[in-house]
Amino acid sequence: MIRIIDTHTHLDGEEFADDRQEVIERAQQAGVCKVFIPAIDLPSVTTVMQVCSANPGYAYPMIGLHPEEVRADWQQVLDEMKQLLLANLQSATQPHAIAIGEVGLDYYWSREFEKEQLAAFEQQVLWSIETRLPLMIHCRKAQQEMVHLLKQYEKELPGGVFHCFTGNEKEAAELLRFDRFLLGIGGVLTFKKSHLPEVIKTIPLERIVLETDSPYMAPVPMRGKRNEPAFTAHVLEKMAEAYGLSPEDVAAQTTANAMRLFLPEEKL
Repeated sequence: MIRIIDTHTHLDGEEFADDRQEVIERAQQAGVCKVFIPAIDLPSVTTVMQVCSANPGYAYPMIGLHPEEVRADWQQVLDEMKQLLLANLQSATQPHAIAIGEVGLDYYWSREFEKEQLAAFEQQVLWSIETRLPLMIHCRKAQQEMVHLLKQYEKELPGGVFHCFTGNEKEAAELLRFDRFLLGIGGVLTFKKSHLPEVIKTIPLERIVLETDSPYMAPVPMRGKRNEPAFTAHVLEKMAEAYGLSPEDVAAQTTANAMRLFLPEEKL
């Protein structure tokens, strides 16, 4: 049986409020053996923990401040979030965070909080170094700035994922120079005009993990619908086709990659 991991889903979101457990059941039927859920702000730390506590050994939490949620009060938010993170890692009852995320830089819509985003990202990079938890990085229209910041801490970082990678060969090569980092590939791989099928042929399969970013970015043939973890199977199919490998082989490798980075002490 194929076993795949959706390394990035916002299953705690309101979009899943009415049928979350059915969504999880569909994912399990599609071979999704684990899901990783990033926080994006302070309230979502609570909702992420609730979903993960209700699905132990299946749903795993991440704690971080999404760049699009960085505002003037970012330092206060991060101070509170760090206390939650440290308390979580010491908790005997909560599922422990497996990563610092979703964090990063996003200058797609606006550069209004450019400096604040950089400062918030750097603090959370330091959390990763301090806790030895990998990073789940969101980067849009900011790769140059992100790479510049990460290079300062390259030797100390435990690793991470460049989530929702949609770049070209040159951009992929630049990111893969961070040798403990992987690229997260999702629904964009399946889009009709996507160049990703050609790009990923240049990327070692050992450096890739699967993701959905659900409820967003649904893959073909589900475009226009709410995305969900079960649709990871469509990404797997397209990736197998691009590499000229069986879905079973791609599933085995990408799942091993995710386990190695995020759950090194667990066995499937």
